[in-house]
Amino acid sequence: MTVILRSLQTAVPETVMIQPQVRDVFAAQPDLTRLGRRLVGAAFDSSGIDTRYTVVKELTLEAAAENPVFFDQKELRILSPSTKTRNELYAEEGTKLFVEAARKALDAATGIEASDITHVVTVSCTGFFAPGPDYKIVRALDLAPSVQRYHIGFMGCYGAFPALRSAKAFCDADPDAVVLVVSAELCSLHVRSSNNPDTIVGSSLFADGAAAAVITARDLPLDGPALSLDHFETVLTPVGEEAMAWNIGDEGFEMVLGTYVPHIIDEHIIGALEPLLARDASLEGIAYSEIEHWAIHPGGRSILDKVEAKLGLTQEQLAPARETLRDFGNMSSATVMFVLKNILEQPATDGNNRVCSMAFGPGLTVETALLTRIGATAGPDAAVADDAAAAAGGVDVPADLQPILAKAGA
Repeated sequence: MTVILRSLQTAVPETVMIQPQVRDVFAAQPDLTRLGRRLVGAAFDSSGIDTRYTVVKELTLEAAAENPVFFDQKELRILSPSTKTRNELYAEEGTKLFVEAARKALDAATGIEASDITHVVTVSCTGFFAPGPDYKIVRALDLAPSVQRYHIGFMGCYGAFPALRSAKAFCDADPDAVVLVVSAELCSLHVRSSNNPDTIVGSSLFADGAAAAVITARDLPLDGPALSLDHFETVLTPVGEEAMAWNIGDEGFEMVLGTYVPHIIDEHIIGALEPLLARDASLEGIAYSEIEHWAIHPGGRSILDKVEAKLGLTQEQLAPARETLRDFGNMSSATVMFVLKNILEQPATDGNNRVCSMAFGPGLTVETALLTRIGATAGPDAAVADDAAAAAGGVDVPADLQPILAKAGA
């Protein structure tokens, strides 16, 4: 039995933040020291980001708010609303993003209706309210009131992986289950002016966005590329507990993103991948670059640089992550879903179509996943691949081996 991610859709707010403009606003804050201004310039200019999106409509230079709460455009001053004020906007705007992404994913899932959804799993670390986003999705999409609901909260940038792993477990246990996974993060709610290097780096990176996926093991036809969820692993690095954290303060949530994080990843990424790749005998002894697709969470440009160099990957293999960072910034748990969507939208190739995915978060925690891109074989082999998958009796079969198995009558 193969558990398939059948549709993957994303959503972002309307307000666009242009990175050079945001940099100039942060650099102009009156509370900054001379060193702070230099750090702002360095962090923003080296971020690898062009644009980000935010639910805070005030964070724009286009139209000034009459009674600003987050940003006084007339004085170009970043304000400091309370955590309560920020969280109230999270409940309002976050609900919209959760529902939009979920609706898009359900609409894109061929053969799946709202009445088919059996589980909803939501993910977020940038706000809290109850009844929460899982409830809001059930009501807005008119899902069955008996749908099982789960919320994965405050796990940071790797939060999508426990959600996907849970979805696979539900489907493994019940072949008729259909799971809707939705991640939405409103990181921009917590931006602030500061001389603290961690806060400055966070302000240069974080953004808002949502992603949703429909996952099931039901035997349904595919009308486009999808992902089989093969294996997941979790690894805690022996160091780094204090290097990445997410705390609740009086004026929003406070990110700790130490400059040593890329070095920790550089030192421990090989060990974090070992238990994942050991789950598939066909990957034993191969070079990392032989795995065609890499969906790395773009926590920052320096993290991607370290991963690319340490694993000997090509620029093309890191392109989905770098493009996501460039166009959307770091949207915490939702970001790796954007990277996977980028990979699904790439033209079909004759490669092995395996996908290795990875995200990093507080702990320091490394979550990994091994996936297979299916339903995307080029040309006439598409039908052959489908026949091979059926003949294999639901066993996970890499796409490049499916035509061989079909010809052999496996």
